[in-house]
Amino acid sequence: MKLTRRTFLKVSGATVAGLSLSGVGFGFKSSRAYAAELRTKGASVATTICPYCSVSCSILAHAVDGKIINTEGDPDAPINRGALCSKGASLYHLAVNDDRVTKPLYREPYGKEWKEVSWNWALDEIAKLAKKSRDASFVEKNAKGETVNRTEGIASVGSAALDNEECYIYQKFLRGLGLTYIEHQARLCHSSTVPALAESFGRGAMTNHYIDIGNSDCIMVMGGNSAETHPVAFKWVMKAIENGATLIHCDPRFTRTSSKAHIYARLRSGTDIAFLGGMIKYILDNDLIDKFYVQNYTNASFLINKDFKFDDGLFSGYNPETRKYDKATWEYQKDADGVILKDPTLQDPNCVYQLLKKHYSRYDVDKVISVTGTAKEDLMRVYKAYTATAGPGKSATIMYAMGWTQHTVGVQNIRAMSMIQLLLGNIGVAGGGVNALRGESNVQGSTDFALLFHIFPGYLKAPLATLPTLADYLKTNTPTTKEPQSLNWWSNTPKYTVSLLKAFFGDAATKDNDFGYGWWPKNDAGADYSWLNLFDQMSKGKFSGFFAWGMNPACSGANAGKVRKALGQLDWMVNVNLFPNETGQFWKGPGMDPAKVKTAVFMLPCAACMEKEGSIINSGRWSQWRYKCANPPGQAMPDGEIIDELQKRIKALYKKEGGAFPAPVVNLAWDYEENGHFSVRKIAREINGYYTQDVAGADGATLKKGTQVANFVGLKDDGSTVCGNWLYGGSYPEAGNMLMRRDNVDASGIGLYSNWAWCWPLNRRIVYNRSSVDFDGNPRRPEMPVIKWDGSKWVGDVADNAAPPMSNKEAGKLPYIMNWEGVARLFGPGLADGPFPEHYEPLECPVEKNAFSAQRINPVVKLFNEKGEGEGKDVYLTCDPRYPIVCSTYRVVEHWQTGLMTRWNKQLVELMPQNFVEISKELAALKGIKNGEMVIVKSPRGQIEAVANVTARFKPFTINGQTVHQVGTTWHFGWCAPDNGGDSANLLTPTVGDANTLIPESKAFMVNIERKG
Repeated sequence: MKLTRRTFLKVSGATVAGLSLSGVGFGFKSSRAYAAELRTKGASVATTICPYCSVSCSILAHAVDGKIINTEGDPDAPINRGALCSKGASLYHLAVNDDRVTKPLYREPYGKEWKEVSWNWALDEIAKLAKKSRDASFVEKNAKGETVNRTEGIASVGSAALDNEECYIYQKFLRGLGLTYIEHQARLCHSSTVPALAESFGRGAMTNHYIDIGNSDCIMVMGGNSAETHPVAFKWVMKAIENGATLIHCDPRFTRTSSKAHIYARLRSGTDIAFLGGMIKYILDNDLIDKFYVQNYTNASFLINKDFKFDDGLFSGYNPETRKYDKATWEYQKDADGVILKDPTLQDPNCVYQLLKKHYSRYDVDKVISVTGTAKEDLMRVYKAYTATAGPGKSATIMYAMGWTQHTVGVQNIRAMSMIQLLLGNIGVAGGGVNALRGESNVQGSTDFALLFHIFPGYLKAPLATLPTLADYLKTNTPTTKEPQSLNWWSNTPKYTVSLLKAFFGDAATKDNDFGYGWWPKNDAGADYSWLNLFDQMSKGKFSGFFAWGMNPACSGANAGKVRKALGQLDWMVNVNLFPNETGQFWKGPGMDPAKVKTAVFMLPCAACMEKEGSIINSGRWSQWRYKCANPPGQAMPDGEIIDELQKRIKALYKKEGGAFPAPVVNLAWDYEENGHFSVRKIAREINGYYTQDVAGADGATLKKGTQVANFVGLKDDGSTVCGNWLYGGSYPEAGNMLMRRDNVDASGIGLYSNWAWCWPLNRRIVYNRSSVDFDGNPRRPEMPVIKWDGSKWVGDVADNAAPPMSNKEAGKLPYIMNWEGVARLFGPGLADGPFPEHYEPLECPVEKNAFSAQRINPVVKLFNEKGEGEGKDVYLTCDPRYPIVCSTYRVVEHWQTGLMTRWNKQLVELMPQNFVEISKELAALKGIKNGEMVIVKSPRGQIEAVANVTARFKPFTINGQTVHQVGTTWHFGWCAPDNGGDSANLLTPTVGDANTLIPESKAFMVNIERKG
């Protein structure tokens, strides 16, 4: 027999068990083997991917007669190697669960109960209501007279729980209807990651991948608790430690991650930029930079406009009335030919490097510790250990999550660490990078496929009302450069845009009609349609209809009480999910009178991950295929099939009845059937792309109409190619579905596993890897090479551009191909709140003044109702004696997100049955609270009841001589289940958003705590 790793484990495991038991006198060998055989005898087995966090653990699912009988970790999968966390290990109880919704349900306006309805009736009614709302709210031209062709009366949130193929057709369906209010989980978790990484390096994705963490010499976990939130990913941290790596953990609370760390440093929530700014100063003061890297692969030498200034917390160009920056003084100096002026010596006072030194000269150690509350000894240990990786001899990585993202300076938190990694030369190398640990299984894919208002698939910018023609759009969004060795990859925007338009509208998209560009809905320039604005508008009656697809915004959104009230302003809502939830049942929740709620609600039951097939992509961009292992319970349907049926019904209505601007609905290319059945694989082929006519290939051979494109290099801007997402070009070429690959041999020696699944772009496992080599293409760290030039081509990982090395002055290209400059940016002029990260206090905080400037908070932060007063209003608190305690939300390993898929799992609820608030022993003594007592946690927006968890893991901070207490509570609970489990911690969080993305600030806000009763 062929002895794979899996069969080896089976054989060796049985042998060891038999020998060990018989050796002590028990003859259990045969009975154990028989018992194991009985459990899965006659069962089919297929692989699925865990539906929880972004690690994407592979799971084997055994089924008999279409029903799951067993799930277990897949030992062949290189990411998890058979390991699962408590949530993944409980997958069986997600599939086999009596609490699943199994039939379509309908709640009529002012009704008090659900009614069971047929699929046909529900889908027909939703189609009619969607058409009615669309027709009534359709806007052809905005107030300025610009053509927008959009639907203003319907909004959508969701979903990172969908497979890639489902995300693709869902956004296509929504945009065909003309929606601009399109949002999903990424806005709440990692929306701040994308602009931070894109501004720094060119792409908004995690730079490396989970397995590569095991190659690091130093790992810093900051803004997260990865041992608990991503336990299987943490196995690679432990692998690195076994190899001699140092683990650093920086967090307000001592956690399971802290317990494994060599260095633990406490800091007050919301002071990360002060902490990291101090590290930047330490690096510069001690000349610890990787000089070759900084001089050649970053914009350190670039000269900035001489009028650029920074004064007392404000960059030049600030307008206090609009609370925005004019960025004219943030631009590069250029010569007469448009080439950027540079100083390779890094001595010019206007070069980025000198401006960087000047900016962070204020971040001295004493000031940093006065703001963060970190012990000086711990701070210096962190700085010394992490910066010891400067240069090519070692590498360090950062792992972070929502402890960094959910702040009013969330983007700049991540930017600060990106800059540190560039100064040390830790980007593009094995064991390096900036690694965003996302909390949703497919939040990377759902962002790639643009379930957000401001982007289209492949991160193409959403069209604006100021760009009426395709030519206008392409001219504005296609960057140009005069930098001689910049590849400027976004110059391909016309090819990707036209191919996407062809994917949207098929044969109806022709050159004569701008390929259907006019049918795409347009956003108003400068307008923001993101989460906080969406629900603010909903609370004011903006929308008549709403899709909540695979989401639970009544618990996940900031200021959840406001969200729940807003849902009552709708005429109708569609809630697609696995279990009963607070969003679908908001009308009978706490404080609600169903008889006064007009919203009609459709609850549609969907299939879980193991009950359908499709692809899912993890945070490291590895896209894997998961197969249908069992049938969904009752009448539940895969999300893709529900979307497919809705689009067909709405299209039929417009063909029959007409209506407001029917063209984008009736011309939407929509044929996803094969052999009479809905086909996910057909969608996957459209996403990859194909030729619409015979074309000549690069080798002179003819590529026939209908042939799959080999990758995005073959895309055209003349309408001869279709591609649903250019980044996924190469995922499904003529050779077949690359996402299904399961070759777990690692030829690289550094854990690339290039033949396991597929990742974008072009199956490249470490992006920016061209910066890991010198000008001749030789690895700067030969013992751990990512790529190497062999004299004629690159070998190793897929090189981040195939051009020759930089020593070839004519053909060589710089490594950061997605930035028009060709290099990474230490100075980032594209962000809303400044080219350098600057410390500002959280909007709600316990200190009256910012120690670094007169600007207490981020001066361009988005505020809502900032002048409100009194309980229940969106007041923002600074040193308010009613709410003196800093609070942060966080996760536990047993539950996931709002708990929608885990609170109905009896095994997980047994492990973690109730919400709790973790408080220090000192605060407990001050408040007279004992461990295990019920307490009430209050903010101006609402209150929750929770169990007091009195612990030494939190300790009071001393901030400029002032004692500051901090507490934490989980956000996994809601009133639907379990009994006495508690309600959402987001009833406490403020409605305020980061300046760049409007991600809510859920990691630093003010509360009070009282004993109950």
